[in-house]
Amino acid sequence: MSDTPPDRLSANPESPFHDAALLERGVGVRFKGVEKTNVEEYCVSEGWVRLAVGKTMDRRGNPMTMKLQGPVEVWFKG
Repeated sequence: MSDTPPDRLSANPESPFHDAALLERGVGVRFKGVEKTNVEEYCVSEGWVRLAVGKTMDRRGNPMTMKLQGPVEVWFKG
């Protein structure tokens, strides 16, 4: 595997950007200089993250999210 995380990654298994092997390896995300642990999806090139909002679920059982714009940094943990 490469030492560079992908440009876009999603935790939702139904997304075309989902990669279970990378998620098991552990990916850290820093948004606007603060490390986030509730990231559902990110895109480095477009500069946004999608964060889970509390424990609220939508009608399909997926976490409710909000999309925030700003600088995104990603790395592999460990």
